[in-house]
Amino acid sequence: MKVLLTIALFFAGAVNAQAQNRWVTIINDTNYTMMEFYASNRDQTSWGRDWFGNSVLPAYSNVDLNLDDGSGYCIWDLKAVFSDGDEVTRMGLNVCEVGSWRVY
Repeated sequence: MKVLLTIALFFAGAVNAQAQNRWVTIINDTNYTMMEFYASNRDQTSWGRDWFGNSVLPAYSNVDLNLDDGSGYCIWDLKAVFSDGDEVTRMGLNVCEVGSWRVY
């Protein structure tokens, strides 16, 4: 009976994690335009695509992005590339619990 309860709780947790909100507000609190933004779940080995595509995020602006890639992951690594060439990364952000990333 204890095993069945453990299995039931495991699957309930897995369903809940997949139903989490993965929207994140990216806040550019710098004097520079954010030219590129990359986000990858913790098991990806590369940054992948630029989530901005042909867009940019001007200084002192923000944008909402849905980081749900269908993998069910909540832990993501984030990277911003700015017009002055600087790069800022945030590793291991739980996007299911934290709804924003402010870059100074």
